Amino acid sequence: MDKGWRELTLVVIVSGLLTVAMTYPLAFKLGTVGRVDNGDGLMAIWNVAWVARSLITDPLHVFDANIFYPHRLTLSYSESNLGAGVLAIPAYWLTRGNPYAAHNSVVLLSFVLSATGMYYLARYLTADRRAAVVSAICFAFSPYLFAHTAHIQLLMTAGLPFSMLAFHRLADRPSPARGAVLGTVMAAQAISCGYYGVFVLLMVGFAVIIVAAVRRRWKDARYWLAVGIAAGVAVALIMLPFLPYASLRDGGFRRSLAEARVYSANWSAYLASGSHAHRWMLHYLPKWNDVLFPGFVALVAGLAALVSTDIPFGEVKLLYGGLTALAFWASFGPDAGLYALLYRVLPMFGWLRAPARLGIIVALGLSVLAGAAVARVLQRSRSAAAAGAVIMVVAAAELVVPLHIPGATPVNPVYQVLAVLPRAPVIEMPFYYPEVGLYQHTKYMLASTAHWMPLANGYSDHIPLDFYEHVMTLATFPSEAGFKVLQPAGVRYAIFHMYGYNAQNRSEVLGRLKRFTEYLRPIYMTEDTRLYEIVGFPP
Repeated sequence: MDKGWRELTLVVIVSGLLTVAMTYPLAFKLGTVGRVDNGDGLMAIWNVAWVARSLITDPLHVFDANIFYPHRLTLSYSESNLGAGVLAIPAYWLTRGNPYAAHNSVVLLSFVLSATGMYYLARYLTADRRAAVVSAICFAFSPYLFAHTAHIQLLMTAGLPFSMLAFHRLADRPSPARGAVLGTVMAAQAISCGYYGVFVLLMVGFAVIIVAAVRRRWKDARYWLAVGIAAGVAVALIMLPFLPYASLRDGGFRRSLAEARVYSANWSAYLASGSHAHRWMLHYLPKWNDVLFPGFVALVAGLAALVSTDIPFGEVKLLYGGLTALAFWASFGPDAGLYALLYRVLPMFGWLRAPARLGIIVALGLSVLAGAAVARVLQRSRSAAAAGAVIMVVAAAELVVPLHIPGATPVNPVYQVLAVLPRAPVIEMPFYYPEVGLYQHTKYMLASTAHWMPLANGYSDHIPLDFYEHVMTLATFPSEAGFKVLQPAGVRYAIFHMYGYNAQNRSEVLGRLKRFTEYLRPIYMTEDTRLYEIVGFPP
């Protein structure tokens, strides 16, 4: 094994050990815990399991997720999480379809890959392995990521530093091969998280201009050829996964600036953190709307790198200082100006609604700059090894977050019964409507990982119009109107979770079940749960 591979092995091992420690006890409860405490977490677990399963059993129909039946391409109603699904394949199949193990394995891998990517980016820029470790810790374990463990796509940050690393390698020695590598990494980031795909495009685009200006590359044909190849490869690789989203956009789906205002950062967000070392600040803050504090090491060292004339790396400071400043500005949303301009100029911003997520670019920029500052400190230190070790420990210690992840929801025996029945569409009741929370359909989505039948239920960022049109009708099922809605879709099974109704509604449902008994054949009956086969429809 040569030196490069030995270093990579060591970096991955150390990143893995850090991840196990920083996310404790997740690695030891891989298949028995999950973010089942909110709809986003439930949806993410279902999503990753669906993709991991479909990519092996039926990859051509991976976008035809089993929700909102009979609609097709329903995976494109939100983040597809194709990247997370690919990473989840080993855990999903080794555990015989455990959705929690699949999801949690990706959570752990996301931290490992992010730390590895930032290590190599910072090492390339600073030529100091100890400084690179500090940068890796600051970025991979930033408070922002721990605040979004229910959003698996937001943990998929590795493509950001890897893309910048690929760009710097291209800039230093332009070639078609390095252009192809950059395009491939950018595409991988885009299919792992749509938001970060847009961000990485902006980051690399900004870097292309900065390097061309600083190094006077405006007439360098090799440079622009490599950049063009990167763009072409990226577009070619994301074209197929993007097609379902293009059809959705053609249907009129577009985020508004009004939505963006709701999900914009405020100044308190940049001081908010859930780590033990930072939580004291929360008592002094007005309401924050996200968790964007980068940590004291990243903030202090990063700003020191920018303002100190004693720290070299001029191009690095210009590039990453500019990225940090622009991302910080845009994260405050339309009212701050820059985001509104980007929204009007770049069509891709019509897919985004959360400017605050640009905070991850702030964390990345400060982490790189912090590495530059640490590298300079270590160069001038008489005890560089000890100083480096202390900074690493402090950087990790200040980012420790108490990770409380609920236990997995037990599988209701009704789903084991359903799993062996002939494959057919299912409706689960209560059929939740907006006033009580459409997100509650995510409970049925996660439960469907035990049987994978098509569901009339569903929840996503985009909700089909006919779902809204029929939701109140289906909420009263069984009823004549409800049967009429379900008949064209061929829905064959109906599950009633009686504990989901209050006393009055439960009594009414039991009365309607008795009234339509000739159309509903009981298959599984307990006090709390009932499974029926729909054997006919009222005339």
